[in-house]
Amino acid sequence: MSQPLAPGTVFHVKLSRPARRANLVVHVAASACWLGLTLGLLALGITATSTGSAVTVEASVRAMKTFADWLLLPLAFLSLLTGLVLSLGTPWGLARHRWVYTKFWLTLATTTATVFALRPGVDTAVAAMSDGGPLPDPGDVLFGPVVSLSAYLFMTAISVLKPWGLTRRGQRIRTAARKPVDGKATRRTA
Repeated sequence: MSQPLAPGTVFHVKLSRPARRANLVVHVAASACWLGLTLGLLALGITATSTGSAVTVEASVRAMKTFADWLLLPLAFLSLLTGLVLSLGTPWGLARHRWVYTKFWLTLATTTATVFALRPGVDTAVAAMSDGGPLPDPGDVLFGPVVSLSAYLFMTAISVLKPWGLTRRGQRIRTAARKPVDGKATRRTA
């Protein structure tokens, strides 16, 4: 029977301070790039849906396809992976604080939406424009970036504000960490 992981360890290995800091820098950079890329995609989507020029629409959706094909998924996976390592390798934990748990599931959901909604929508728009037709559905190039940008801004806010407190698991861990030692209660936090 394996022992439960101690707070701030990944697979029973405690991350060193330099490793945590390096991972944090990569996580913040990847997340900021993902946010900025999504803002750029929204600007291109707005341009594609609000212009009267077929050339501009085609250029906008082709640029969106390039960004979606080459940058979105690597940044999404890097943000997800580094966030997971940070949550498991620091006392914040993955399921100890509601804000971390929420952020993890939103990151997973937006990564999934990128694969199954945003990229296919952009691909559909590019295919229609390549065939000489009009933009089939403005939602194909607008909905994904709007939803993603909203989610990323929300995740940024909760990363800074750290609202909502501990989960039930986090409360149990904190209570267990305060067990009396030599008749005195300790004040360690999880």
